[in-house]
Amino acid sequence: MFETYKTQIEEQLTVILQKEGIQSAVFQWSEIPFSGHWGISTSFFQIAAQEAKSGKKINVPQRAAELASLCASALKLSEDFEKCEAVKGYLNLYFQTQSFSRMVVDRVLEEKTNYGSLPATHQKVMVEFSQPNTHKAFHVGHLRNMVLGAAVSNILEFSGDEVIRANYLGDIGLHVITWLWNYEKFHAGEKPPAEKMTNWIGSLYAEAVKRREESKDNEEAIRNYFRAWDAHDPEIVALWKETRQWSLDAFDQIYSALGIHFDKLYFESEVEHEGKTFVESLIQKGLAKDERPQGAVIIDLDAILGTKEEYRVLVLLRSDGTSLYATKDIPLAIKKFDEFHLNRSIYVVDVRQSLYLKQIFKVLELMGYTWANQCYHLAYEIVNLPGNVTLASREGTVVLLEDLLQEAEKRAMLVVDQKNPELDLEIKQRIAKMIAIGSIKYSLLTRDNTRIVTFDWESALDVNGQAAPYIQYAAVRANSILRKENFCVPESMGITSELEAKEIELVDLISRFPQEVGKASRELRPLQVANYAYELAKAFNDFYTNCPVLSAENEVRSFRLRLVAATKQTIINSLGLLGIEVPEIM
Repeated sequence: MFETYKTQIEEQLTVILQKEGIQSAVFQWSEIPFSGHWGISTSFFQIAAQEAKSGKKINVPQRAAELASLCASALKLSEDFEKCEAVKGYLNLYFQTQSFSRMVVDRVLEEKTNYGSLPATHQKVMVEFSQPNTHKAFHVGHLRNMVLGAAVSNILEFSGDEVIRANYLGDIGLHVITWLWNYEKFHAGEKPPAEKMTNWIGSLYAEAVKRREESKDNEEAIRNYFRAWDAHDPEIVALWKETRQWSLDAFDQIYSALGIHFDKLYFESEVEHEGKTFVESLIQKGLAKDERPQGAVIIDLDAILGTKEEYRVLVLLRSDGTSLYATKDIPLAIKKFDEFHLNRSIYVVDVRQSLYLKQIFKVLELMGYTWANQCYHLAYEIVNLPGNVTLASREGTVVLLEDLLQEAEKRAMLVVDQKNPELDLEIKQRIAKMIAIGSIKYSLLTRDNTRIVTFDWESALDVNGQAAPYIQYAAVRANSILRKENFCVPESMGITSELEAKEIELVDLISRFPQEVGKASRELRPLQVANYAYELAKAFNDFYTNCPVLSAENEVRSFRLRLVAATKQTIINSLGLLGIEVPEIM
């Protein structure tokens, strides 16, 4: 926002300081917290300290104050600045309110969908999220992972990182074998329906688990089936490949509905063999202990590191030689960095896996991989139903994601009917879908990652509170004003009249969007953007109530129309980072 001004001012400051015998100076700028005026500030303490280091006998605080006062009196500022002052070694420059407001609005309307984005960092970041198991249904418990991972990816990308969105799918293991056995024995030849595919797949899984647990004969049959799988029985492998694709197609339906995409898919089956080889190398290096056949292959991290109950023991292979998650996660991490030369790898995984991922990262470090400390666990808590019912895919009472989305659209349609009953059905359905998806995503992202969420329809679809429909409706209100002008936004022009308090508050919030994006990126907290979007919508509604737009006159009308357009764009950009679309009407 201030780069051009900073450059111009620094050129003047350099000349002023050179006359004082200071040939080189570096200026560190910061924004002055808003209190009715916008400003920037720089300190002269470092420059004074450099003079002291060169041998001059000076009092650093006193010299910094002298330099600040000298520069304040010698600077020639443009009419865009209201005042300049020296305060205890700092030079504070304050913008003229109308000039700053015009500058902010102009920037938004020039940059449009890019407003708020940050310069390229040249950092390559992989975000691994979703991680569903094939041959199971998607349920509400999967939703937070997907929504959080997608939002973090969007924010990092908007902040200048090159982001690779990765999905690691569990396509092997007992759950898959149990499903295949049940399908072949009781459902051979059946095909999944075109719609609600994951529901059908999930119902077969629940049925398979029930059959496995109700009979020891069935348990033994499944063990035998597993052995045949391990022996690469061609018929079982062919069935596995066919049914795995059913799961992938079903997942794509869900991802498409949620507007989520991936750049890279990894499968457990791809790294299992490689993982066992890595475990053998750890044994050879003396890092892992092979206690088979009586015990498992383990790595006692606390014993190696001299810590106590910090890293504990990581099991790498079962006593029968079969693989575990750790068997595959170690080679997968190496594969990621080798393939993409990453600067960071972010794992969006349930908070209950915190110790496990800490162990994995430490093993990678012990193996000599210098990038191990660039692996980061972005933890999140579970989603509960009202009444604190925790979701689990093996239970028949689970709320399936497809059912949740369908229910959300039904409820969102009631909101649309209430707001705009005369719309065509097709348009209503399209709007209802945007509201439905938005309400679900926002309700998960507006809470801290590490806090348990109890999903609640009433708060998720609240058009008057901190919810997606409220924010979406603010943008729709802005759009309705612009529609009355046929979306012809006036050209930028100088403002001579005083701005209302609600206008200034709105401009300030818009100006802060790039900072909020940067903070959300650094902290990996979409919550930052979610809260910002709500505050912006609230400020616009206050402006809408107190500052007439179309009935205002001359330059006031022109500026307010541009401010409305800038607000709408900023709301769209902020919600877009959360994966939420904004309808034209509601």
